[in-house]
Order: sequence, then structure tokens, then C-alpha cells
Amino acid sequence: MRIGEIAALVGLTPRAVRHYHQIGLLAEPARRANGYRSYNVRDAVLLARIRRLTELGLGLDEVRAVLAGDAGRPLGDVLRELDTDLARQEREIGERRLRLARLMEGPLTGVEPVSPALAELLAAGPVTDSPAAARDREHLALLDTAGGGGSEVYAVLRKLAGDPAVLALYEELDTLDTAPVDDPRVAPLAARMAALVPDEVLAAVPDDGPAVTGFGAALLADYPPAQAEVVRRVMVALAERMKGRTR
Repeated sequence: MRIGEIAALVGLTPRAVRHYHQIGLLAEPARRANGYRSYNVRDAVLLARIRRLTELGLGLDEVRAVLAGDAGRPLGDVLRELDTDLARQEREIGERRLRLARLMEGPLTGVEPVSPALAELLAAGPVTDSPAAARDREHLALLDTAGGGGSEVYAVLRKLAGDPAVLALYEELDTLDTAPVDDPRVAPLAARMAALVPDEVLAAVPDDGPAVTGFGAALLADYPPAQAEVVRRVMVALAERMKGRTR
């Protein structure tokens, strides 16, 4: 059989068969005098098995281990692992559907989906068109997605969300949009912003929380120069306070 014929026989495409050759999953068959591959029934049996295993959800590396026979993992072990993984996916899908249900129960504002805890925090904040506040919400949503937030932290932050002083600080930060990094308003604004964060917020941040390499620099790069300097100073001040709590 030629490649198109064996592919049609087992319900694959010639491109898939060639890929299996390239990754070493299927040995190259003998070639005819004209250079075309010549497949036999054993090749078809092996391809059919590969197709059945991939349809079960096995990755190609797992298929390779199964096909290795005694030198690889037993099929039963691979299938049990696959079943465990599918069960995990079912749980995750169930949790996602619950989140969607909660979102659909409320007003659909067009804001990206976030965890229920963060959604409550954002809902507690004042309605504002402050660009700095909008950027802060985006950063919170990013941390939420990356697993860097937490319901306990959000619960404590809710106490700040309704504080008029917070909105006033956002508006002050907005005025630095086009200011130079050495603007004299930077230092006092940073000090007031850091002072507004209560110790209970810092206490709610886990010591072993996720740390993404380069995130701090990327965060600061998202702000204009003067605003970035304010945020940097706030981050330094809060980090010093968190160090102090562990001494």
C-alpha cells in the first residue's frame, strides 16, 4: 500500500502518517524502486492502534510508551492516569461553570471574568473614569488569573475599596500622566499611598505566595515614568513593612 492508501484505510491523513515517521513513532517502511513508501498489513495494524490510543486522549509520548510494550509503561497504568486526569478536568470544568453561572446572575458589564472574590472587591469600589484606577483593576485581574491573589487578601482590600481617600489618590496619580520622573509630587504621593495600606492587608499576603520573575519590572513598565516611580516607591515601602513583620 502507498501512504495515501494506508492512511485512508485506518482513517488518518497522509500528513499524520508522515508526522509519525518524523517523530519516530512509526518506522519508515521499505521503499519501492520508484522511491514510494510501501506499507504492509502490520503497518496498518500499528497505525490503527495509534489512532485508537490518541482518540482515548493519550498524547503521542504516552502512545510511544504503550507501544514500547514490556520496555514501556503498561497500558493499564497509562489508562488509569488518563482517567485521573479526565476526572481533574471534569472538576475544573464544573468550577468554571459555577463561576460563569455567578457572572450571569449579575449584570453583564463587559468586564472580563474574574474570581468571585475579586468580583466582590471590584464591585465594592466607587464608579470612576480614573485611568489609574482602571489600570489597577487590570493588574488585579492579571494577578487573579495567575493565582497571585487570594480571597483573604481581597476581603481585607474591600475595606479600602469604599474609602474616598483611595479614589482621591487615584486622581492624584492621574495628574502625573505626563510628568517627569523627578516631579516633586512623586515622593509625597507615594508615601501617602503606602501609608493608606493597613497592616492587615500585608498580613493577609502569604509569605510563600507566587513570585513571577520579571513581573515587577513589567508592572512598572505599564505606567508612564512619574506614575511608575510612585508605584515603585510604594512597592518598596510595603516590602519593607512586610519584612518588619517577620523579624
